[in-house]
Amino acid sequence: MGLYADVAGLRTYYERHGSGEPLLLLHGGGCSAGSWEPQIAALAERFEVYVPERRAHGRTPDVDGPLTYEAMAGDTAGFMDALGIGSAHLVGWSDGAVVAAVVALRRPELARRLVLIGQYFTADGQRPEARRLFAMPEVLAAMFRAPYEQLSPDGPEHFPVVLEKLLGLWQSDPGLGPESLARITAPALVMQGDDDLVTVEHSAAVAAALPDAQLAVVPGTTHSLPAEKPELVNRLILDFLTPS
Repeated sequence: MGLYADVAGLRTYYERHGSGEPLLLLHGGGCSAGSWEPQIAALAERFEVYVPERRAHGRTPDVDGPLTYEAMAGDTAGFMDALGIGSAHLVGWSDGAVVAAVVALRRPELARRLVLIGQYFTADGQRPEARRLFAMPEVLAAMFRAPYEQLSPDGPEHFPVVLEKLLGLWQSDPGLGPESLARITAPALVMQGDDDLVTVEHSAAVAAALPDAQLAVVPGTTHSLPAEKPELVNRLILDFLTPS
């Protein structure tokens, strides 16, 4: 069901499915709630699933200023506050994983458990392919323009502005090194494809830096892991979030 929440004046689109403990699905950069379609039904059998769209993504408008992980984490925490969600499991994919981690750092009371999928937390975790991709705006425009134009309330003419902001975000360093990650108190599952945009070594180091973490590397998958092997990903998420 498509709904809207007022988050400090930002008309934020979100979907809600199922019932149970609250769980937030945090999409990747340039994506929308629809990217989680392979996960929503399975997770909604056990949880009340919220799928918010962040500023400049999907049906949520852009905001003046650059896109930063801190700002988007603030939006996410504000979304939870606006809906009275005192705490939730945070499942983030790509940019959404950094957003989840920043929420867990800045507002630890909001994060029950974290699932961090396919993301580097410092720039040295990128594979060379990621660096090359982020240096090709024409390729990224071809990937993201049509979905943006279909959904954005800001209109098709605003896409170049958002693309420039995304490029600035992706070419920056998230800056969450071992010392920062060590302050996260929520149990975490770090997951990636074996042919992802992040190196396996980096994800292993992230899992080692987190005080309570597990690592899952899924064979035969890329950065699109949740779409490529949804049944396996869903099982890993459910097993982690519902420990016996």
